[in-house]
Amino acid sequence: MVKITPDEIKLISKYVLNVSGISLSQSKAYLIETRLGPILGEYGLSSYGELYHKAKTDIKKVIEKKIIDAISTNETLFFRDSGPFELLQHKILPDLIDRRSSKSGSLLPVSIRIWSAACSTGQEVYSMAIVLKELLPDLKKYNIKLMGTDISDAAVAKASYGQYNKFEIERGLPRDKLQKYFKSNGNGWKIRDDIRAMATFKKLNLMLPFAGLGKFDIVLCRNVVIYFSAEDKKKVFNKIVNILEPDGFLILGSTESMAGVCSRFVPRRYLKSVFYQLQ
Repeated sequence: MVKITPDEIKLISKYVLNVSGISLSQSKAYLIETRLGPILGEYGLSSYGELYHKAKTDIKKVIEKKIIDAISTNETLFFRDSGPFELLQHKILPDLIDRRSSKSGSLLPVSIRIWSAACSTGQEVYSMAIVLKELLPDLKKYNIKLMGTDISDAAVAKASYGQYNKFEIERGLPRDKLQKYFKSNGNGWKIRDDIRAMATFKKLNLMLPFAGLGKFDIVLCRNVVIYFSAEDKKKVFNKIVNILEPDGFLILGSTESMAGVCSRFVPRRYLKSVFYQLQ
């Protein structure tokens, strides 16, 4: 494996920060070597400085995409940290449906829009779809739109296809839900078509404007801004303020806090979980 020099760490870290918002410290040499080393081999490069210059001069941005796919962790699993999904099932979705039903009356389907920012390979989105399916047996009464976004092209492609191997399935997905919502497909399992149809996936860099996303009732932004600088965290949440409905809900990772980040959000607690709303 090609070793990275301190100067190259600075160079690559600055480049990764610019294209993805992910902040890499000087202590991340091993991570950079293990994630980006294969790209050096693929292009026959002898240093990370060469990789940087090749990426910068690649007009089609193929190498940039490879670097983003490699660096972004894509660590996810079904029903990760059960708290948020219990929160959705027992508090947020019932409250939201009651409010939306009273506004729309009986003639229109109740509209619910949910965004999973940094959805990785889609497990979080499909976990939410399963929660909705079990909470609302007659989905025809609701206009539900789930959207998952990620900076990684490879992650978005996998999420869109909705197929998972044995290891991915066994990480968090109860056996009864596997049998009910997935079908065997080759060496893995594919999400059922009606569940897949509830979601759309697209590439989105959280550092760029959220143009064209529309408004959301619920936003999940879990375990992603922990890799961002303090300034970039503030930028992301200030943008979320503008796309969240006034009575909407924001859910962060279990170890994350909005303290000192964005004063527009206030924490609310339900049982052992915390969510945020606009004040």
